Amino acid sequence: LPHERLSPGVDTVGARMLLLRRLAHPDDARLGPPLRVVVTTVRSLLQPMTPQLGRIEPVTLAVGTEIGFEDVIARLVELAYTRVDMVGKRGEFAVRGGILDVFAPTAEHPVRVEFWGDEVSEMRMFAVADQRSIPEIAVDTVVAVPCRELLIDAEVRGRAADLAAQHPKTENTVTGTVADMLAKLAEGIPVDGMEALLPVLRPADLSLLTDQLGPDTAVLVCDPEKVRARAADLIKTGREFLEASWSVAAVGGDAPIDVEQLGGSGFRELEEAAAVARQAGHPWWTLSQLSGEAAIELDVRAAPSARGHQRDIDEIFAMLRAHVATGGCAAVVAPGVGTAHRVVEQLAESDTPATLLDPGDPPKPGVVGVLRGPLHDGVVVPGAQLVVITETDLTGNRATGPQGKRLAAKRRNIVDPLALTAGDLVVHDQHGIGRFVEMVERTVGGARREYLVLEYASAKRGGGSDKLYVPMDALDQLSRYVGGQAPALSRLGGSDWTNTKTKARKAVREIASELVALYAKRQASAGYAFGPDTPWQAEMEDAFGFTETVDQLTAITEVKADMEKPVPMDRVICGDVGYGKTEIAVRAAFKAVQAGKQVAVLVPTTLLADQHLQTFSERMAGFPVTVKGLSRFTDPAESRTVVDGMADGSVDIVIGTHRLLQTGVRWKDLGLVVVDEEQRFGVEHKEHIKSLRTHVDVLTMSATPIPRTLEMSLAGIREMSTILTPPEERYPVLTYVGPHDDKQVAAALRRELLRDGQAFYVHNRVSSIDAAAARVRQLVPEARVVVAHGQMPEEALETTVQGFWNRDFDILVCTTIVETGLDISNANTLIVERADTFGLSQLHQLRGRVGRGRERGYAYFLYPPHVPLTETAYDRLATIAQNNELGAGMAVAMKDLEIRGAGNVLGAEQSGHVAGVGFDLYVRLVGEAVEAYRAAADGQTVTSTEPKDVRIDLPVDAHLPPDYIGSDRLRLEAYRRLAAAADEAAVGAVVEELVDRYGPLPEPAQLLVAVARLRLLCRGYGITEVSAVSASTLRLAPLTLPDSAQLRLKRVYPGAHYRATTATVQVPIPRASGGVGAPRIRDLELVQMVADLVLALDGKPQGEVDITGLVPPGGAREESRS
Repeated sequence: LPHERLSPGVDTVGARMLLLRRLAHPDDARLGPPLRVVVTTVRSLLQPMTPQLGRIEPVTLAVGTEIGFEDVIARLVELAYTRVDMVGKRGEFAVRGGILDVFAPTAEHPVRVEFWGDEVSEMRMFAVADQRSIPEIAVDTVVAVPCRELLIDAEVRGRAADLAAQHPKTENTVTGTVADMLAKLAEGIPVDGMEALLPVLRPADLSLLTDQLGPDTAVLVCDPEKVRARAADLIKTGREFLEASWSVAAVGGDAPIDVEQLGGSGFRELEEAAAVARQAGHPWWTLSQLSGEAAIELDVRAAPSARGHQRDIDEIFAMLRAHVATGGCAAVVAPGVGTAHRVVEQLAESDTPATLLDPGDPPKPGVVGVLRGPLHDGVVVPGAQLVVITETDLTGNRATGPQGKRLAAKRRNIVDPLALTAGDLVVHDQHGIGRFVEMVERTVGGARREYLVLEYASAKRGGGSDKLYVPMDALDQLSRYVGGQAPALSRLGGSDWTNTKTKARKAVREIASELVALYAKRQASAGYAFGPDTPWQAEMEDAFGFTETVDQLTAITEVKADMEKPVPMDRVICGDVGYGKTEIAVRAAFKAVQAGKQVAVLVPTTLLADQHLQTFSERMAGFPVTVKGLSRFTDPAESRTVVDGMADGSVDIVIGTHRLLQTGVRWKDLGLVVVDEEQRFGVEHKEHIKSLRTHVDVLTMSATPIPRTLEMSLAGIREMSTILTPPEERYPVLTYVGPHDDKQVAAALRRELLRDGQAFYVHNRVSSIDAAAARVRQLVPEARVVVAHGQMPEEALETTVQGFWNRDFDILVCTTIVETGLDISNANTLIVERADTFGLSQLHQLRGRVGRGRERGYAYFLYPPHVPLTETAYDRLATIAQNNELGAGMAVAMKDLEIRGAGNVLGAEQSGHVAGVGFDLYVRLVGEAVEAYRAAADGQTVTSTEPKDVRIDLPVDAHLPPDYIGSDRLRLEAYRRLAAAADEAAVGAVVEELVDRYGPLPEPAQLLVAVARLRLLCRGYGITEVSAVSASTLRLAPLTLPDSAQLRLKRVYPGAHYRATTATVQVPIPRASGGVGAPRIRDLELVQMVADLVLALDGKPQGEVDITGLVPPGGAREESRS
């Protein structure tokens, strides 16, 4: 709405701009074929816009064309693209050397453009998730349309400056005033919500959409009565929202944008738009069900509907066959690609000619065209000889909302080194808890390296603090400290840290041994090994309406691999609310059914059972799979049928609450149990599920990895897949935390009704919920309000929620019964009363109920204005307000640990150990202990020494130059990835990615890679120190050499010394080209020499390991050694 401080999404603006550009330039082939129909909403019709929008020249790049590199960058900035160091969203661009990454608002993937001087030499798509090129998709042109409709040019800046001068800041109480916005715009700084100022910044010549249409275009208004009402609502709600915003601003919120106060006007009236259209010569037609005087009757009938009955489906196919045989046109609309392919096959089986159509292709006579699209009801138009059938007509499944292709966004690291700010606490594996100070660059022995500086407690009493310089290639030793109360800093070189770690290790072993007993039992029992995927499996998976995210695909592959093993699966899928965990369950269940097994899906609430039943039935329609539900809503007769079906094997998948766990429920051949939100089941139910674990495959899904992260990270016992990538078209939910104010509540609910949406109003007391509903009805009398809570009779609750799901009601006033898993993509506003009384994970779960579709979600967490908040309540509300980006579940979980302390999670005794060593390290210790016990249970011996840090201090200029990777953040990320690479393959993958993203490695970066490879080699031999003790001598330690190796050392490296007492080897550094006065070797030669030395001591030939990975082994290196 105009008064809100929100700019429209970049993809929305991009789509509008591209459309206006196509209207203004119908013959520009690069933009696509000329438009024939424009479908729009009444809101877009009445919204004033600048008439020149369609004439704004986009940035167009094609391979082989010449264009100034700097000019392109300047033009992108003019078109409101944001310059970032790494492209993650539409409307962003990044520059590195001669490489330009740009993500146009209308593109499916960002494009990497390489310039050679001022010529575009190469272009390739790349994935946002891992920033790697996608070689499968060829691309040779980029059209980048503007990202905002109000571009800040000289005219706009001047106008903003004049207005700012006329409207000085008067309101003292209000923070973000309009005057502030105008002042920023005058300086050319874009601000959120500036589009609302369009009428005053470009007052001369605003136009409407109808002015942009070509000659002889008619305007057709569908349902004119509804359109008229909606137009009036738009203007009315805008005014209400303005009043509510002013009342919120009075207590310190942002001031709304009141354009009329500045002398502009907002939405136009519908009559005005009609008059403008007629003046321009566009006929204004209406399409209504009510007949008027000058009305023409159209003969349009509803299509025949089979709703899933095979006989009726056959009749519809026969009708289509006859219709196209006589030269008529016919189309079938299906929601997904897979479904569309399936319809073509089914038509072909019934001897009806059918073909797949691309979007925008008209159906041809004589053949049935099948195309993708969200359409519910088919239609027959005899006059035009046209028949349109939808998937809903055939199967009875309603396709849910419009589903664009979604991309995977960038994965979030669980602990992000780049998020460190000065003063943060970090844990160093060897030295303990320190404080991060800064990032510096130092030159030692002529070699430049970058370091992180950490501050530690002083080793001497009363002395200043000690500093530790951590080289970038040892970043894998660091993690953020999470653990509750602020800990004391460790002392460098003291034994405190070692003692703390040893104590924690001991405590951890106790937990680990219990877990391992369960694991051993599971390993020993025989499960069922499922076979590989069937062709039907692939067909069912293709029908999925979205693009799977990288994490989803990984999780699916892992689940299938587990199912194909003879040991029973026990895997946890951990992903934030709405990240597509259900789809993984659907695929696993289908796989189990294909092998002739039965599947039980266990859910905590009846509502969730209904929801899953709907999803599973929809996804498996058209396949011979019987899906049934069993919960307290199921009537007794139906229940008996289902229970009998489970026993005789006629029912394949049963979705139910703990009813499934009751005695007397028998299965013929149960193969897989899926548990959703396990943490919500009671203790005895959990025990029952646990007893299943040792003989059937179990898949658990959980959204808030709160306290349970721990027991899960005791990984190895229960395998865990994490989904950290959000589906792309999600916006973060806008979260407002503040005092309760009726005006604001009413405005928020009205705004949702304006976009045909629905809202949840959470009031967590059953005793007063009806009074709350009555209050909501008073505030928004036009809304259909309904109440739901857990103490209602079952049938009533089911019909209520089902009615809300079917959009029969607008506002659901309810208790936290909606907290888990209700997926209503049309409900996008959440209002929570008394949010100060909820737990953190509850708030996060509740917020996860909205913003699940393509619409922007709003969450209002309100507290009574006159009641003081407790400190914990304040912390919780602050956390929820800060972590509103997608996938905040992990962050919320960590914060929860800090607010509650780890005590409630682990029991008081373990929490002391967590506070001592930090959460990350604690989890790692548990993992190591479990590993050791597992290996012992599998009969292997394990040395439980901890991996030592390898210190490499050589005159080697190894670093990533800032002119290669400009941004500190990305440089840090690259350093960390290299440091964490655990084997040669991982190092190779990092190098490949660096070359793809930043171009060929410069020499210092090649040296950095060589050092990383040397570190891996030394770690394998247990060497922890490789250093140049003087300009002419190298020292390696610890090394225990047998006599044969000592002789070899003397022979191959004359002048070398071995000290058995300290287990060190000292070797002279050879001179370059063997001359007496020549300088000693350094850099790449030196690194390779150390590698050869380590191998020679083990009796392996020199050059066997090519440390550089860039020089051929053997050859060029031999001559350089004297």
